[in-house]
Amino acid sequence: MLKALMETVASKIIKAISEITDRPVSLMEVCGTHTMVIAKSGMRAMLPGKLRLLSGPGCPVCVTPQETIDYCIALSREANVIIATFGDMVRVPGTRGTLEAHAPRVVYSPLDALTIAKENPGRDVVFLGVGFETTSPTIGATIVEAARKNVRNFYVLSAFKLIPPALDYIARSPQIDVQGLILPGHVSAIIGSKPYEFLAEKYHMPGCITGFEPIDVLQGILILTRQIVDGKSAITIEYDRVVKPEGNSQALGILNMVFDVCESRWRGIGMIPDSGLKLSSKYSRFDVRNEYDIKVPESAEPKGCICGRVLLGLSMPFDCALFGKRCTPVDPVGPCMVSSEGSCAAYFRYGDYGKTGQNGAT
Repeated sequence: MLKALMETVASKIIKAISEITDRPVSLMEVCGTHTMVIAKSGMRAMLPGKLRLLSGPGCPVCVTPQETIDYCIALSREANVIIATFGDMVRVPGTRGTLEAHAPRVVYSPLDALTIAKENPGRDVVFLGVGFETTSPTIGATIVEAARKNVRNFYVLSAFKLIPPALDYIARSPQIDVQGLILPGHVSAIIGSKPYEFLAEKYHMPGCITGFEPIDVLQGILILTRQIVDGKSAITIEYDRVVKPEGNSQALGILNMVFDVCESRWRGIGMIPDSGLKLSSKYSRFDVRNEYDIKVPESAEPKGCICGRVLLGLSMPFDCALFGKRCTPVDPVGPCMVSSEGSCAAYFRYGDYGKTGQNGAT
């Protein structure tokens, strides 16, 4: 009965979207989890043909640059080093292989990496810190705990990214055809809605923070489409059962205490000012780059891979000549096929869209 009710609600929302979509509209779902929800539900095929949903740079594994992977692989070759990482990073190809070949410890929490350091006092344990504002506070809290317990052999390779600066890049890019943004619920639970307000004020681009049920996403699409059709722009919160405008003050406090903002390189985009996090001077002794001065050869993107374009909504996964042929989840070429939040992985797993029409509907 609940399933039938949800289907009825979804049908009504889709009907409302169809009734007001009187022109081509392009929306970008920033978050990789939203990409998976949209793909799994077959949402693109249900929406009007004039409405396009493009995937964005909201997959932390996917936007981690090749040079970070290469540095971590080189670091793993040090006899005294144990690499600890979340599972998605293990199979991301570097220029010359993957971390998988160097026996990293896969952990489910950064606290697990701290435990490994305590259990191996004669070795240096390095946690590969990849993630957005959702992940970085927990790693920041782990660093605080390591300092409190004076764990001297625990380090972090900081590759954290901040979402709003990347959205600024997208909003001002003349190449990227996006009129509205489906904003990430997880990140927004930490930072709130205020950091996105520049999108509406400076670029007149609406954004809607949505949850992760298909109804959430559809409701966000309806809100955005109405704004675009009416010529309005505002940052709204559909996911108000979790997200507050001011965000999570405790998590933000940890971020501000442990990290400083810095420039950061994003795969497919390049260097973006003020889009990354580095350890503050108070916690700089946990920065592995201060302990190991490792030089790696110049990094190179996988030949033929267009993950960079997919992350910016400039290409669809099936536009890649490698997709589903040379590049599959079993043998991935690029990170968008590796990550559980990657666009290519979503299209491969739930590939129910063809290659014609604006939504891929055949």
